[in-house]
Amino acid sequence: MLFSWREDPGAQCLLLSLLLLAASEVGSGQLHYSVSEEAKHGTFVGRIAQDLGLELAELVPRLFRVASKRHGDLLEVNLQNGILFVNSRIDREELCGRSAECSIHLEVIVDRPLQVFHVEVEVKDINDNAPVFPMAVKNLFISESRQPGSRFSLEGASDADIGTNSLLTYSLDSTEYFTLDVKRNDEEIKSLGLVLKKYLNREDTPKHYLLITAIDGGKPELTGTTQLKITVLDVNDNAPAFERTIYKVRLLENAPNGTLVVTVNATDLDEGVNKDIAYSFNTDMSADILSKFHLDPVNGQISVKGNIDFEESKSYEIQVEATDKGNPPMSDHCTVLLEIVDINDNVPELVIHSLSLPVLEDSPLSTVIALISVSDRDSGVNGQVTCSLTPHVPFKLVSTFKNYYSLVLDSPLDRESVSAYELVVTARDGGSPSLWATASVSVEVADVNDNAPAFSQSEYTVFVKENNPPGCHIFTVSARDADAQENALVSYSLVERRVGERALSSYVSVHAESGKVYALQPLDHEELELLQFQVSARDAGVPPLGSNVTLQVFVLDENDNAPALLMPRVGGIGGAVSELVPRSVGAGHVVAKVRAVDADSGYNAWLSYELQPGTGGARIPFRVGLYTGEISTTRALDEVDVPRHRLLVLVKDHGEPSLTATATVLVSLVESGQAPKASSQASAGATGPEAALVDVNVYLIIAICAVSSLLVLTLLLYTALRCSAPPTEGACGPGKPTLVCSSAVGSWSYSQQRQQRVCSGEGLPKTDLMAFSPSLPPCPISRDREEKQDVDVDLSAKVSNFYLFFPKCLCFSFLNVSTPLEIR
Repeated sequence: MLFSWREDPGAQCLLLSLLLLAASEVGSGQLHYSVSEEAKHGTFVGRIAQDLGLELAELVPRLFRVASKRHGDLLEVNLQNGILFVNSRIDREELCGRSAECSIHLEVIVDRPLQVFHVEVEVKDINDNAPVFPMAVKNLFISESRQPGSRFSLEGASDADIGTNSLLTYSLDSTEYFTLDVKRNDEEIKSLGLVLKKYLNREDTPKHYLLITAIDGGKPELTGTTQLKITVLDVNDNAPAFERTIYKVRLLENAPNGTLVVTVNATDLDEGVNKDIAYSFNTDMSADILSKFHLDPVNGQISVKGNIDFEESKSYEIQVEATDKGNPPMSDHCTVLLEIVDINDNVPELVIHSLSLPVLEDSPLSTVIALISVSDRDSGVNGQVTCSLTPHVPFKLVSTFKNYYSLVLDSPLDRESVSAYELVVTARDGGSPSLWATASVSVEVADVNDNAPAFSQSEYTVFVKENNPPGCHIFTVSARDADAQENALVSYSLVERRVGERALSSYVSVHAESGKVYALQPLDHEELELLQFQVSARDAGVPPLGSNVTLQVFVLDENDNAPALLMPRVGGIGGAVSELVPRSVGAGHVVAKVRAVDADSGYNAWLSYELQPGTGGARIPFRVGLYTGEISTTRALDEVDVPRHRLLVLVKDHGEPSLTATATVLVSLVESGQAPKASSQASAGATGPEAALVDVNVYLIIAICAVSSLLVLTLLLYTALRCSAPPTEGACGPGKPTLVCSSAVGSWSYSQQRQQRVCSGEGLPKTDLMAFSPSLPPCPISRDREEKQDVDVDLSAKVSNFYLFFPKCLCFSFLNVSTPLEIR
């Protein structure tokens, strides 16, 4: 006899639910494939690379990989053609049991940039499991007094497949006494029973052997059998009867041991021992149910004795048997349907993987740092998990799929401000009270070379005394780089340029690591007053960054030059100056003038003159101007004064210690009548030189005009070049001008044979107030030519005034001029 469930309304509802669920998954935007269970190795599943929009050539460089939480070896991808194929045996029943839906969730991960795709592979059921009865041989004891129509409960077969593959029909081999009865209730519970068609006669047939066959709905059909061994009993003809054939009970998971689940009750119409009932679990009950529940055989109370976990099993079907104590004993069966109610007893699970650390500080926004997956074994709101991140950090969580998040960069990073972040990811479920789990993520920020070395000042001023020893340390520059490691390693170097005719590196050097600046040779204030140059600081990053700082090295003057006397005039003896003075001159008459210059500057070049006392302490009628060097009479001369005087004039600067020079002046006193004669002779002797001097002055004026014209032309060309080309380093030409500053107290000579300049080489030449006087060889000048000299002085002063506002680095020297120039 055959029985079918295909027309059952419950089966139709189940099929409709499965179709609706499949339709909703197709519209979810997730990549879906399907494969039959037990497919052979290498079976084609889908062109996953093509469906994900990935090129085959980029699978290996981008580290294409497939990950699955529990089933990583079942499916594999061929990186040569991008095909997803079966890698090992897939058993749907092992993966999902009797669940209506069974799928393998894959995570496809590629790098550069990091991307995650979610692929769902549905495992389709095939009819690979035959129906199985709990027992190969079932013993039944039936009293001969049982009425026709009596039903004996049997344990039906089970099929590990699902859907139509698990829809079973039963058949019984031909017999005149029994027939099969299959019932289906609202809970899809199949009840298989053996129905007695007519009275049994133990005397005719004490035993009956029947074969029950279960046939599933698969193609091809698979079958399973069990043998019924029926023993016909005599006497006790009333079996116990339960109040209900099905008991429905709800029980909270984690119920403590001893908790009462339900009390079943059966009655027997017999009397005496045949009425006494003992309760027991059906002999076909699984060991799992027997380990979790206890049945009191006397009062029928079922209680908890093991751990009840909703996540392990959501329901239990308990078969209870009530047997009387008659001979033979009679029994009845009932079913307890126990539904386990979920409580929030599972903490969410949080897993962090695919960390991309460290993170470069110049990473773009939305860069994926890590992938996070969360899960909760509870169901309903107890299993709904939300993720949150530590507040006030430059990161955020982005939901990429159900229970999957990406940790991404939300705002720019700056390693110099914060070099590392300690993030805490919290997963919290929706239960009441809620449970949560946390995971820590240490994100290290990697440095990039985005900070140039910085000096504390843009310019440093250094004072160095001249005549320093070669190689002496004069200054230390220091630059700080906010970056780290090699990006913060600073090296120093000179910005090379020309200083006059020489390279800057011949004057100074800088240590590449310490930044110490050394003077390579003794500096001379008279040659170079200010040395301005730049030091470059550069880090070791890629590409390297650098900055410059300007050093202004002022060379301080030392008193290392003694006063230098101008050459004595013609007529001197042994280097002394001879002067003829009439005895008739009065007090204050200027007899002669001592001229001297000092190559130093400032107080070191400030000269004073002293007249040394005569021999024997005799008073002499002469004095010398303290700062002018003019020798004049102190009183009117008379006949008692000796005719010849040897005057020693001490020329002294104001340095520490002061340096001196001595000039000798021979003064001869003559009568008034003799002086004009001597003067006329001297004038006659000077006619030739004066004529030569006039010629020289004419040439001087012509030279000045020519130089002025050349200067104007040079300035025009220079201005045009400066306007059309970037600034270049300046240089000063060699020259030997003498600068003399006059004051009310005398001559203040700065230099005799050097350029008065400041060469910085930076920017346009500056305009300073400067007076130049030629460096001239001294020539003999007689007293009678002092007026001529005064005229020359005036002319020379005008020439000097013409060059008051020249740029620093335009220096001129006038050579071979016979008359010394002095500014009073």
